[in-house]
Amino acid sequence: METLLTQADLQALGITQEELQKQFLRVGNGLISNGVYSRDKVLTLLAQLLENPKKFAFSRNKLTNLGVAVKKLVDAGTAIPLTEYAQGLITAEAARTPVYELPALPGQTTREFILRDEPLPYHIYGASQIEQGALNQMQTAMQLPIAQAGALMPDAHQGYGLPIGGVLATTANTVIPYAVGVDIACRMCLSVLDLPASMIQNQPKVLKTLLGDHTHFGMGSESRKKFDDTLFERPEWNATKPIRELRDKAYRQLGTSGTGNHFVEWGELEVLSDDLLPAGWYLALLSHSGSRGFGGNIANYYSKLAMQKTKLPKEAQHLAWLDLDSEEGQEYWIAMNLAGDYASANHHEIHNKIAKALNQSPLVMVENHHNFAWKEKLANGREVIVHRKGATPAGLNDLGIIPGSMTQPGYVVRGKGFPESLNSASHGAGRLMSRTKAFQTIQKKDVQKALEMAGVTLLGGDLDEAPMAYKNLEQVMAAQSELVEVLAKFSPKIVRMADGREKAED
Repeated sequence: METLLTQADLQALGITQEELQKQFLRVGNGLISNGVYSRDKVLTLLAQLLENPKKFAFSRNKLTNLGVAVKKLVDAGTAIPLTEYAQGLITAEAARTPVYELPALPGQTTREFILRDEPLPYHIYGASQIEQGALNQMQTAMQLPIAQAGALMPDAHQGYGLPIGGVLATTANTVIPYAVGVDIACRMCLSVLDLPASMIQNQPKVLKTLLGDHTHFGMGSESRKKFDDTLFERPEWNATKPIRELRDKAYRQLGTSGTGNHFVEWGELEVLSDDLLPAGWYLALLSHSGSRGFGGNIANYYSKLAMQKTKLPKEAQHLAWLDLDSEEGQEYWIAMNLAGDYASANHHEIHNKIAKALNQSPLVMVENHHNFAWKEKLANGREVIVHRKGATPAGLNDLGIIPGSMTQPGYVVRGKGFPESLNSASHGAGRLMSRTKAFQTIQKKDVQKALEMAGVTLLGGDLDEAPMAYKNLEQVMAAQSELVEVLAKFSPKIVRMADGREKAED
């Protein structure tokens, strides 16, 4: 373990008050001993706090209480001047911080828009399985003046703005934050290990322990030890004020999972096509989560900004867009793509830690976003922004994962590149009932019975994620057989989820 801070370290920073030293030692050494930050990083943070206590006092971070204490002293007339040593730490940190220069663009003009009289035509897959609310939302989306094409996946259900399961192509210079989703870059990740699937029956305690040791769930969950935090060396973390303010939160949450239907689970993978791996049975780890508090805060900030800049009729207000040739649009695009890389890194943290604990390297890893926006071309060559909100990319030969419920097998698929679906497929089975209805109608005993019949062990979870709250994935897959080819079948067996009644859109 790293050497802890001493009074001499604090005096070198300029902290001479005995009571304040006690506070700084308690907090600083707690961060070091718990592996949150290195000793050098803590000293630098303390120096930055002394330079600007107000910033730390008015933001939620590990040093908030110290910031408040220092600010009170300063406000009372007790200054804590920075020593030359403290200033050197701050200067050295600034020199290490990569610079990101945003393109010089004008701010977006506030404008009002009306909808098309009639929606553009779009293809619906599995229409009989889709609720009317989702169909209405998709129709509204296709009336947007910037809409170019669209498709609705068979797992679709109502969301905010664009329905979950909706795919919308807009003009090449526009992006709709709510059509990406609140959980930017929510994604799937599958690691196939060179271990027998029978390990689930033979060594369940080992696998449960690994999930307990290396997964963290919930809205405020954090992970102390990192496998690979090099993502945070990227200059994009300094691109905008919203990103900079969320960087520390994102770092603390690296390697964690969200709430709702987010999970990490062990399962049996039956490989059906030698295109993926030699046919047979394998032990596999599957995870589902996104960009955590970082992505959620970015989504909320820019969704509100879009609605301020793009005025639409009430029924379409959540489909407000940002122009990519504006300052605001570029800021969101940079943040969205950073959130995508961050979400991927989140999954890799979990998978790498568990694989390392088993002395394994995955034979293959398959992963994909299903809440994102991409620059693509339509079949006619027109450049567009394709928003997939709860939809799996299924371009020609794209690999993806379509999970079922915890008692239904999911699938590893290969896209067929079908233009009518905008190269997309479903992102799962889709909800059969809302979370509220699930809590009102589903009994715990019925969930336990369904889990027992499927041979599934559930760690955490709640009634809103009960298997019966979801559609039948086999029917969903039948409705999109022209969109994807099945390469493997994944059957969940040990499932870890967040505890309690947590709300989630996707």
